[in-house]
Amino acid sequence: MLRLRQYKEADAETIAQWIQDKDTFMKWGGELFGEFPINGDIIADVYKNKNGLCIEKDNFYPWIAFDESGAVGHFIMRYLNGDNKTLRFGWVIVDGNIRGKGYGTEMLRLGMKYAFEILGVEKITIGVFENNSRAHACYKRVGFHDTEIVKKDPWNVVEMEILKGEYLSAN
Repeated sequence: MLRLRQYKEADAETIAQWIQDKDTFMKWGGELFGEFPINGDIIADVYKNKNGLCIEKDNFYPWIAFDESGAVGHFIMRYLNGDNKTLRFGWVIVDGNIRGKGYGTEMLRLGMKYAFEILGVEKITIGVFENNSRAHACYKRVGFHDTEIVKKDPWNVVEMEILKGEYLSAN
């Protein structure tokens, strides 16, 4: 059974081990972490906002998905522009040894349940690079729908969202 818990600094090395190649690094959003390869110290420093990159104080909530075997996935939540009714998911990754087995889908469903039912948000957004078809398909499976394509370098980003009513009617 998959469950969620808050990220701990010790999880950073595990997350880094899932990022085995530059393509995975870039699709995960690694450009915000510097250059590939990455290690746990880099992730921990970014999450503690030691480099001042992108973490808003009191608006950064990293999660670990785990089962009886240990950590299997990771993602973050953050509110958009101080709006406590709109939450953004990001930096989604699943252990490469188990990708394609539904762990990402289940992890995001648990995150959505928490966001809509506990936090009381009205909308969750997520972005995915246009060339990341597996992640795009996973996000659609949990109920996200495309809203726009944002031109970016090196890859365009498909912006997606799900509204609370859509989530409730599907669950």
